[in-house]
Parts: sequence; structure tokens; C-alpha cells
Amino acid sequence: MGHVLHVTGQVLLGPDEVVDELWVVGGRVTFDRPTGDHDVEHVSGWVLPGYVDAHCHVGLDRHGAVDAQTSEEQALTDRAAGTLLIRDAGSPADTRWIDERDDLPKIIRAGRHIARTKRYIRNFAHEIEPDQLVSRVRAEARAGDGWVKLVGDWIDREAGDLTPCWPVKELTEAIAAAHEEGARVTAHCFGEQSLADFAEAGTDCIEHATGLVPETVDAFARQGIAIVPTLVNIETFPQIAAPAQEKFPRYHDHMLDLHARRFETIAAAHEAGVPIYVGTDAGGSLPHGLVGEEIQLLHRAGLTTREALAAATWSAREWLGRPGLEEGSEADFVVLDADPRDDLAVVARPRHIVLRGRVVA
Repeated sequence: MGHVLHVTGQVLLGPDEVVDELWVVGGRVTFDRPTGDHDVEHVSGWVLPGYVDAHCHVGLDRHGAVDAQTSEEQALTDRAAGTLLIRDAGSPADTRWIDERDDLPKIIRAGRHIARTKRYIRNFAHEIEPDQLVSRVRAEARAGDGWVKLVGDWIDREAGDLTPCWPVKELTEAIAAAHEEGARVTAHCFGEQSLADFAEAGTDCIEHATGLVPETVDAFARQGIAIVPTLVNIETFPQIAAPAQEKFPRYHDHMLDLHARRFETIAAAHEAGVPIYVGTDAGGSLPHGLVGEEIQLLHRAGLTTREALAAATWSAREWLGRPGLEEGSEADFVVLDADPRDDLAVVARPRHIVLRGRVVA
């Protein structure tokens, strides 16, 4: 007699596609009632595919790589929040061992950050010069799971402000190299110019994207370049900028301006049709488990409740090439107390979390 999980209530296969039950047999979803004798476990509520955190750093803290125990704690914190699929947007730690754990979220890795020498957080990235960019991108494309993460801009102490890290020529060649290796490229970009450069170079995605202006919004929409705003991180810009107020006033004021118009920026991108996905930037200076807060911030930035949910579930999984709730898919989902389309706050309080067919929390 095998174990079967019977889920009843409202199963959201899409924003407006609902069924009233599903079954989990052998760790996989089915919509057909199983035959024979089974040990049946029952759960009920509003069901969504497991959340996606498309910008998360398992294996990293503010000082660099962490040990396996800390990485496990980070992954379990994300799981408790309902995050069951992570795009790890750069980590110096080897977390491949997590793939062998059925009780931890699935991770899609982008290899290690690639940054300009002395132009990023110490111990995070491969720090290189432009003439090394193509070869390093190829190496990280082969090391990751179909993504490469670049650092597109950072404070330039000589300029006293954010400036791009890479010449457009080398950047274009590097992105083309990643595509040849079968990988997509994303990049950390705060400022205006780096966003224009990455659009010209043919990037696939941008993290943060606070410096979008009408010209780059149009380019992103036209080219289908996705953004992962990490609004929970952008909320901290005043604290990030404060220590630089006296020594780097231009940088300080620039960061405050980017922060002040953050919701307006994302609303403009959304209105233009730029694809937007949920990401928290957990694992550097931010704690894990903030996915529910990010979903609600995207709604505040102009996405409808259904669009904000999709940015963390159905659409995000499709973008990353992973299934949602469909016949034969691995049973990774959250069960909520109420309809999240009516009250987004409920996404932060899952009643049950089911991972690979097991109720884990």
C-alpha cells in the first residue's frame, strides 16, 4: 500500500485556471484519482506552485562563501517561506550537494559573479579585466545551470559615482560567447548607463534595474529583456548610501534618487511590457525567506495581484524552464489559507509546503 496525498480546495493552475483537487502519487502530480488501496493523507486550501526566488544566493553571506551547515539553514529558511525553486544569482560556494537532498529547494545556478577588479564586494566574485571577460564567461557558463551573472556597474572611486564596469565591445562579445555555450546572461545594474550598455550588448536579464529611463525601458520591452527588481533590496539603498555621503556625495545622491523613484521605475517597465520576476537578493546582506514580501512590493509597484503572483509562480517557472502544477510534474507547491488573488498578504503565511510530494512544513 503506497502513500498518496490528496489535495482539495482551489488548485490554481494559472491566474484564472482552477481545479478543485489534485493527487500526489510517487511524488508527482496527477489529476486522476488513483486506484487500489493507499495510505491517503489529506490537505486542503488554496494551492499555488512553489514560489520562485529568481535572485537568491545560497552559500553566501556578507563576507563571502559560507559552510554547508549555513547553506542548509539558508535553503531551509527559503523553503519555510514557500520558495521551492531558486535561481542562485552568483555564489562562490559549491552547493551542488543540495541537488542530492530531496528536502531542500531546487537550485538553478549562475556560477560565480564576474566583476571588474576591485569593483565589487570582496570575496564574492571572480575579479578580472575586460580582456579576460569572454574566457571567464565561457567558464562560468559551463559551471552553471544555464545562466551567467555579471556585475554591470559599481561605485568608481575616481569618478565618485556608479559607472559601468565593461566596455560595450567586450561585453557584446562575452554575451555572444555565453549564448554559444547555451547560457543566458544576467547582470547586477543600478545606474542608467550600464542598462543601456547591456541592452546594446544583447543581455537576457537585469537584476535591480533601478536606472531604467524611457529609452532603456523601450529597448528592454522591444528586446524582451527581463528584470528582477529585488525591491526588498532597493528598500535598503538609503542605508547603503549613508556611509558615502561625505566622501562620495554624487554616489550618495544618485543612490537616493534611484531609491526615491523605484516604484515609478518598475511601473513604467511593467506598463511597457518588460517581463518582471520575483527575486529577493537574499544571502548577501539580506536574510532569506523574503519572497512573500517581494511579491507584495511588486504589487505596490503596479503589478496586479495576479501578475505579482505569476511573477513568483506560473510565469517565473515557465521563464526558467520548470513546470508548474501539471500532470506528471514533481509535486512542489504551497497551500494557503485564503485566495491570494484577493489578499496577497496570505502568500507570506503558507499553511502547508509540499516538496517532491512530501508535506515538509
